Formats: sequence, C-alpha cells, structure tokens
Amino acid sequence: MPRRPMRVTDAERAPLATALRELRARTHVPGGFPPAVLEEAERAARRPRMPAYDATDVPLFTIDPPGSTDLDQAMYLARRDAGGFRVYYAIADVGAFVAPGGALDREAHERVVTLYYPDLRVPLHPPVLGEGAASLLPDHDRPAVLWRLDLDADGNVERTDVRRAVVRSRARLDYAGVQRALDSGTAEEPLSLLREVGRLREGLERTRGGVSLNVPEQEVVRRADGRYALEYRAPLPAEGWNAQISLMTGTAAAQLMLTAGTGVLRTLPAAPESAVARLRRVARALGVTWPEAMPYAVVVRALDPRHPQHAAFLQECTALLRGAGYAAFDRDRPSELPPPAAPVHAALAAPYAHCTAPLRRLVDRYTSELCLAAVAGTAAPEWVRAALDALPAEMERGGRRAGEAERECVDLVEAALLRDRIGEVFDGYVVDVVESRPTAGRVHLYDPAVIGHVEGDGDGPPLPLGRRMRVRVIEANPGREKVWFAPA
Repeated sequence: MPRRPMRVTDAERAPLATALRELRARTHVPGGFPPAVLEEAERAARRPRMPAYDATDVPLFTIDPPGSTDLDQAMYLARRDAGGFRVYYAIADVGAFVAPGGALDREAHERVVTLYYPDLRVPLHPPVLGEGAASLLPDHDRPAVLWRLDLDADGNVERTDVRRAVVRSRARLDYAGVQRALDSGTAEEPLSLLREVGRLREGLERTRGGVSLNVPEQEVVRRADGRYALEYRAPLPAEGWNAQISLMTGTAAAQLMLTAGTGVLRTLPAAPESAVARLRRVARALGVTWPEAMPYAVVVRALDPRHPQHAAFLQECTALLRGAGYAAFDRDRPSELPPPAAPVHAALAAPYAHCTAPLRRLVDRYTSELCLAAVAGTAAPEWVRAALDALPAEMERGGRRAGEAERECVDLVEAALLRDRIGEVFDGYVVDVVESRPTAGRVHLYDPAVIGHVEGDGDGPPLPLGRRMRVRVIEANPGREKVWFAPA
C-alpha cells in the first residue's frame, strides 16, 4: 500500500488526468489484462476451490475506504469466557482461484503489486476476481484463510490457528462510520472491542519500542473559487486500530514461519545514524520537540497529524522506512536460503510478514500457504518453496515500481496545482537545507500542502532552516518540471 496515499475528489481534472496518463505510458505501467488471463479469471470465478470447513456462522465485517470493492480482510472480535479476547481475521484466499504456473499466476508475478494513482488503480488481479469473486464482499460465501487469534487480557497473542474456511461477511463498513459509532457510543460490541484491542496492541507496540507512522493522506480537492487545493487529511484513530489487527496477524505469521523453518519475512534494518541525525535536524526546523535522550518512537507517538508542522515531520519520517525488503528462508536448503540473521522488523520491533493483502500484493498468497502448512505440521507446497528463491527480488521490483508511481504522482499533483500560479508568492517554512549549498533546500507551504525545492542566488544569504519564509513559484509543469521556488 502506498505510504503517501492520494485521492482526487474533483471530477473536472482533465489536465491532471492527461499528465497521469502520460506518466503511466512513460513508465510502462501494465494496462489491460491479456485475453488468456481474463479467460482463466472468468473460469476461476465461476469454480473456485471451496474448502470443507464452514465458518459462515462467524458474523464478520470489513472496514475499508468508502467505495472499496477489493476487500482483502474481514474481522470479528469477541470476549473469551476465560478472559481476554478472540479475534477472527479472514483473509481473501487467492490460492482458491489462481493455479500455480497458469496464466493468472504468471501475470501476477509480472505485476507483483497493485499500483495506486490519484485517478485509478492498476490491479494485481483482474477485477472479476479482485473486486468480485475473491473479494470478501458482504452477503456472499467466499473461500478465505481464516485466522483465529486468542489474546489475553493485555492483548498478547496466546494461541494461533489458521485454516481454510468458507466465510460470509455481514457488513461493509468505512472508517468514518466506525469512528462516529465509537465516538457516539452507538457501536456494537465487536466494534467497541476493535478499539479496546487496538489500544492494547498500541500499548504493546510502545513497550517493544515499535512505531506506526500515521502519515496524513494527501487529498486533492476543488474549492469554491474553482481552484484546486492540496490538503492533508489526518488519519482517524479507527484506522490505526484496524491496522493493529493486521500488524498482529503479520507478527503471528512471522512467528509461525520462523518456528516451521520455512517462510518469507518483511524486513527493515535499523536506520543509520546519518538518517536519524538528518531527521533530528528536520525536527528542529519544524519546531518538533525531540530531547536528545528521547527515543524516536516516543517522539512520533506524541505528534498530531492535524498540525501542519507535525504532518510535515511525519512525511519526513518515512525516510527511515527505506531499506525495507523481504527475506526468504527454507530449513531444507540452509545454504541457499538460510534463516534470516536479523529477523526483527525495526519499525515494529518484532519479526513481521506480509500476509493480509493478497488481492493487492503477490507475496501474501505465499505467506498464507506457508502459515497453513506450519499450523497443519506439513511441508509447504512444492510450488511455494520453488518460488521462494525469486520472490524477494520480485517484491523488490514491484516495490520500486510502486515507489516510483508514488513519487511521480506527488510531483504531478503538486505541479498541476501550481501550474497557473507562476510568480505568485506563498508563505512556508524551510524544512531542509543542502549542507554544501546553503542557499538551496526544501520548503513546505502552509497552503496548499506542497513541499518543493527552493533555491536562492549562490551569493545570497543561507536559507533560514526551520523559519518562516515567503517564496515565489518559478516552475511548475506537470510531467516535465517539478515545483521549484525562489525566495520572494
């Protein structure tokens, strides 16, 4: 999923849409699916491999952005009679539709991930599956990988079970509606437990020294005067609690695979000191309090993403996520795929695996199969183990493509918003200065929420790091030039 999600809410966006189409053509983004893939998807949608175990009595529900149809996860939470909680987490079973080595499988290995643009998605699977037969849409029986996680009263996972099951979601909820129900006290117990368990899991994350970034969502809107605007939307608490269920499942999956000796983990090394030092400098520039002895995770949790300077700092914090990758291991081939030397994901302070978004990410289909085998005490399917050699590199390739799409889209949206405002002056604050060239750096505007390069005359005064500054737009050409500012 993108670290910096964007949404275009205005229908009249022709100039931006044109630039986005040109971007996809220039970067060779896949278009429609080949006929053989579509034919296989149609057949699979009509005849999925349905499991024998029936769990349709579990009243699952989904929580996603409004209008979403590619629903990977459904959940249900309850209290246990013995104390603590039971969490059911159903994950779309893509393996019930995609045959190893078939046209669908080969196409998924080419695409790797769903790509997100402000105006559309480029999906991993054909819509007949990803938004239809494999999606956990309400009031439909679906094959799923059903996790059952038993938690103690503090939110620690005590027991884990994973099996294939037929499930039926009862309701499709959205984050805003869930938040309103929780805030108003009208939420039924499963939703109230989402908040309770989510907060417990956040507390455990704090204790471990982990951190989840609540990065604000960039939203393109059209104002009453007809101009576009770029604003940050602070994530709702319900989004964080929902994410904690996914993270809990990912850490449980990692433990299962590590115990079994075969699997693939999501990895992130500790950030180098140079990156942390730079982030400290940005914190000072933005007025974010960061005492020398305070851990980074504590600083981030104290931030309010609705505050402009805090929102800007959270965007900068994503730099510490660089270096993330995947590590595959197989106990029967220790010389080729050895156990990971550092299995802990630095941001989560725990081993972690991607396993909850198989409709949108290739690796999750494989981790589901590996976890099912681990719980059953059987060897992982041979087609899964054969894919482990190439899977990390494939995911890295897909991640690069997704990252490129994200960066280019941000540049396009910002340039589109300012293309007709060349020469105008805006208020902002300097968030970074190039050490070797103190008249150059980056500036964060107050309104619109744009971050761009600013450069003064080489003989001019250095940029005032962390201080207000008025800047003039000198370049903004979507698809050709990024936003560029000069001191006003």
